[in-house]
Amino acid sequence: MSKHISRQIIAEHAQVQDTLTVTPEADRSFNLPTGLYVMKAGLYFAFLGILAAGFSSPQMVLPMAIFVVFMIAFFGIAALFVKTDPAAKAKIIRWSQFRSRGIDTLTGRLAMKDAVIQMLLLPVLIVIWGLTVVTIAALV
Repeated sequence: MSKHISRQIIAEHAQVQDTLTVTPEADRSFNLPTGLYVMKAGLYFAFLGILAAGFSSPQMVLPMAIFVVFMIAFFGIAALFVKTDPAAKAKIIRWSQFRSRGIDTLTGRLAMKDAVIQMLLLPVLIVIWGLTVVTIAALV
């Protein structure tokens, strides 16, 4: 069960530090080949294209434009993180390294095939879902 502890007791036992003992390193490159991110972005834009083609009407122009702007911002900001930090750019592994070594994750090492499947599974399912929705709408 939970137990109420007063601020006074916490203050007696707490160790307050003014600064961090170790400055955390911010790695925003994700250490994967750029081609994977291009494929991921391509799948998301393919989904938007499928919906735009399947539900083409003048009322859909503005929502689709907003979706495209958000997708460009989503992938563009991530690209800017890597471009502005030379150290992050140097950490990105090449396809040959990725093929031979795989990648370390918190749950263990993944081979290239497993990492690609893990990274692209959701975008592929979203594209299939978009095709299914457009097909159902065309048949009904």
